[in-house]
This record gives sequence, C-alpha cells and structure tokens, in this order.
Amino acid sequence: MRKTLRYFLHSGAFQVSLAVFINLICLSAYSAEVNSGSAPIHDAKPRGQMVYDAHCATCHNGGVARAPAQQMLSFLPPEVIYKTLTEGLMRTQAAALADEDKKLIAEFLTRRELGSIVAGYAAPVCTGASKKFDWSRAISAPNWGLTWGNTREVSETTADLGPKDIPRLELKWAFEFQNTQRARSHPLIAGGAVFVGSQSGHVYALDAQTGCVRWTFEAAAEVRTGIVFAEVATGSSQSQRIVVFGDVLGRVYAVGAESGKALWRLRADEHPAATITGTPTVFEGLVYVPVSSLEVVSARFDEYECCKFRGSVLALDVLTGKRIWQTYTIASTPAPQQINSAGAQNYGPSGAPIWNSPTIDRKRRVLYVGTGENYSSPATLTSDAILAMDLKSGEIKWHYQATVGDAWNTACSFGEKRANCPTEDGPDHDFGASIVLAVDQAGQDILLAAQKSGKVHAVDPDSGKLLWQVRIGRGGLSGGIHFGIAVSHGRAFIPNSDVFDYQTHTVPAAPGLFAISVDDGSFLWRAPMANECNGRKFCDPGIGAAITATPSLVFAGALDGYLRIHDAATGKVLRKIDTTAPVTTVSGSTATGGSMDGGTAPLPFEGRLYVNSGYNFAGHMKGNVLLVYGKPE
Repeated sequence: MRKTLRYFLHSGAFQVSLAVFINLICLSAYSAEVNSGSAPIHDAKPRGQMVYDAHCATCHNGGVARAPAQQMLSFLPPEVIYKTLTEGLMRTQAAALADEDKKLIAEFLTRRELGSIVAGYAAPVCTGASKKFDWSRAISAPNWGLTWGNTREVSETTADLGPKDIPRLELKWAFEFQNTQRARSHPLIAGGAVFVGSQSGHVYALDAQTGCVRWTFEAAAEVRTGIVFAEVATGSSQSQRIVVFGDVLGRVYAVGAESGKALWRLRADEHPAATITGTPTVFEGLVYVPVSSLEVVSARFDEYECCKFRGSVLALDVLTGKRIWQTYTIASTPAPQQINSAGAQNYGPSGAPIWNSPTIDRKRRVLYVGTGENYSSPATLTSDAILAMDLKSGEIKWHYQATVGDAWNTACSFGEKRANCPTEDGPDHDFGASIVLAVDQAGQDILLAAQKSGKVHAVDPDSGKLLWQVRIGRGGLSGGIHFGIAVSHGRAFIPNSDVFDYQTHTVPAAPGLFAISVDDGSFLWRAPMANECNGRKFCDPGIGAAITATPSLVFAGALDGYLRIHDAATGKVLRKIDTTAPVTTVSGSTATGGSMDGGTAPLPFEGRLYVNSGYNFAGHMKGNVLLVYGKPE
C-alpha cells in the first residue's frame, strides 16, 4: 500500500466529497444473483468487489471521463458513501439496491468498516471575553507566504521569539481535528483568533489564547489550503472582514471573519477533477486562485480518455465572487490526439497545474506562479515553468521553463507502463513551492523558484531570464523541494525531502535543510538529516512541508514527525520537538501528530509557535493536531 501511495499520490491529497463523486456512479438495477444476505463484516471486501465490479466499475475504471477514479473514492469515510446512497444525492439511483449492498460498496471502496468514525470529545465553545474578536491586534500575515513576495519571513519583533527562547518553549494548548488523519491547512492569526481548515472540511476560528472555538464553518470537502484574511472597504468608511480559502473539490469560499457565515462560494473551474491546493492570494480587492487537478490520477485507467484539464489562475472580486479573469497555463483547448492501446481517445495538450500560492510583485504589477507537468502529449512550453501574469488582465508577460518535455501521469508509475502514459514519461518535476520575490545584496529584485527536481532557479523578474541555478538534492516524484522555501537577510533556506520513490537516480539523496546565498546560489551551510525514525512505520527523514524563517531562526517540520528549530546563521539545531508524542487537547481527548508535509508550516507570532502535525498521505505518518507552544508565563 505504501508503495502504491507514493506512486499515485505525489501531487496532493485526494480526499473529496461524495456529493460530487457518487453522483457519477453507475448503479443499474440490481439482480438477485448478487445477494448479500447477512454475510459477516469480514466478508465485505470480496462481496463488495463483486457489487462494485458489476455496477460501478464501468464508469469509475475509465468508461466515463467525468467519473472519478476508484482510488480517489477510497479516501472518503465509508459513512459518507453509505449516507449518500441512502439519504443523499444518490438515494433515487440506489433505491433498487439492498441496504447491505450499499454498505458493501462503502466498505469496499474505502477499505474501512462502517462505524470506524466515532464521536469524540467536543471542543469547548468560547464564552465571555474569549469569544470576542479584537481587530486592533496585528494580523500574522497578508497572505500564505507571510509577505507579498512569499518569502515566508517573520520579523524578530512580530515573532517575539529569539534563540534564547527556544529551549524554554512549552506546550500551551493543543487542538484535535476530529475524525481526520492529516493537518495541512496553514493557520492564520487575526483578531486574536487562529483560523485553520481541516481534512474533514471544517474551518475553525479558535481563540488564540486558549484554543476554545469561536465559530465553525463546514465546507463541502477537505480544506487543505491555508486561510487568508482581507479587510475590504465597502463605502461610507465601512469595511468588511473576510477569510478566503479553497477545498479539494475546487470550490472557493469567502466567509465572514467574525460571523463564520458564508458570503459566497463558487467552483473555480468546470473540469470535474479541478482542485485547489495552493492558498488563494487576496490583493487590492481581488482573490487570485491557483487551480490544480486530480485528473493525473484518473489517467491510471487504460479506458480513461486522458486528458482535458488545464491549470489556471482565476481572479475574483473578494466581496462578491464575481469572475474578473481566468488565464490558463496552456492557451489551446485540449484536442484529440492518438488512440491509446486500449482503444481510448487521448487528448492534449493538458495539465500544467498550479498548486502553489501566487506571489505579488507590487512594483511591476504582476503575479508569479509555478506550474507542474503536462498530463498528456504533446508537452508544452509552459509546463514546469514560472509564469508572470498581469494583475489587472491576467495576460502572461513572460515564462521561464525549467524542464523541457515533461509529460507524466500515474499510468507511468506501474511496473509495465499503462496505456495512458505519455511518450515523454516524466520526470514529473513540478514547481510545487511558491515563487519567492527576494532582494540580493546589491538591492536588485530576484525571483527564486525551487523545484521537485531538487534544483533552485534564480530568474530576472523583468524578463524571465535565468540568472543562476543550483542543485540542492536528488529530487524525484515526491520531491525534492516540495512545498515552500524561506528567505531572510540574503539567505535562502531550502528544505529537501528526497523520499525513496522507486525510481532510478544518479544523484544521491540529500534530505535536510540547506542555506544558500540569494546572490549566486553558493552554499552557506548544510544541515543534512539523519534517519531518526528508529523503526517507526511510515517514517522517513526529509522535509516536504513549507518552512518559516526569522532573521535568527528557521522553523522546519519534517516527515519524521520532528519539529526542528535551526540557528539561521549556522544551521545548528537548537531544539527538536517530537510532535508524535501524545498530548491532551482542549477537548480533553488525547491526540498525536505525525509527519509534517503540504503547504502548512510552523508560524511564530507574538511569542507563540503554531504547528500543524499529521500527514496520512503518500505513505507518511498520520496525525491530527494543532500544537501551540509559548514561553513560560
């Protein structure tokens, strides 16, 4: 299972809402020949396979282009599938099925028994002063990258944590994301509250001091983006405070920051596999949404007509959700190409998704994003590339391509290549990390782009011309440099994972944290990571998650479950915290962290350190906690 996950699920989480997916299941009238009777629960898998093969596989194993692949459904809770078949959108279509058959479908698809999700301890609801928002207080960041240039730098004053404080940090409170197994939504702090999303689709506003719940909002599916705050003038000296985020179904939400009530929501792209992994950026009244896709997984089935998705950036009015512009990473609409060996029509060009948060260049009035691989042939000039887009119109000003001819999907990951594997066959070297707009020692602007290949590229922001390039590590399907770097005072801090990916490499793995000069990419220090897993399952050395820096410190959560705090000048580890250790949460429950990966990162702010931990995905350790550390009182 671990090998399979690492092959297929390298580019993001695939838990999705059944309200969309089950609506596409083909359920014909059920015959008496496949009667479940009262079979014991341990017999669910083979009998469930019979039901699925007879009535669902035709669509979900590639027969219907809009139907999601079977393995995508496997990330849903069985209760969600069963409820949708009995009470939800599919109740009419599933009316001919015996109740036991519906249970068998749910358990077969998810490989989990019904009833495995249980009610936990309720988190305390805020009362009195703890439920009140104080908008005079500082906001932790204007966007995901903590600065408009996505440098992921926090000033010493804002962090209020220095090297002398690190040994004294103690756990202040912990919050459990119930019925989840990963925590990857980057927290935001505003109005004295912590805003954070979850795998269950719940978005919380928690009192930053105590962890009690001010409000909860329920999205349609997993919220794996960060939460971004905007205060927008509405006229007559009035303003509206809004939080914005996206979900795995490709929906964008605007919610009242104080009320938790929905203001608007919409789907970012009409493609059924569209998703949002990178956090939207809000700037001057517009929401810039990076759009990615799960179609890379559907291509695994030979009969699937691969592929028709194109990555894009969507600009929306933050108050109304009105569409302003949408610019695709591939200009042409995918057209019929060859017929694959299974007889399915292939389409192209496709892919070049965007799964990083847009970077704002206020001086040049452009935004920067990085793209991923093409999903099908022919490969284009805008895959594995940096794009500069005009803020007002979305026009692409220039592009820089780092890897030429990269077309790849999960059909390429099997021992024998499947029918939908493009001729190019990879190497799948996306730009997953956001582009960073930095300043060199001469005061000149410079763009830094870190790639899954293990390379960092420095590019001229005016022209897109390459200035220098350096290899940090081996790279690969799982990274390489995955979700985010940090820059502070002329130093670029580069996390590297280099997780084993069953591929052949000529460069040795180099998991760890590295510092290079913004001027020329020369190494300032290296902090390679030893294997400290000590036999723990699903544990690996390496850093896949985004990181955060102050002028004196670098905060990095790793795949082995340890939070390491480094001296920014030397790379020395000043503190190592095991986030997998059990903690008592504000609910009174006991919870644990796990691997740290995705677009979340440690956030130092006003004397406290906020850390999400847990990443049951792509063969990493599960966990479901937000940990808040601080200095002793």
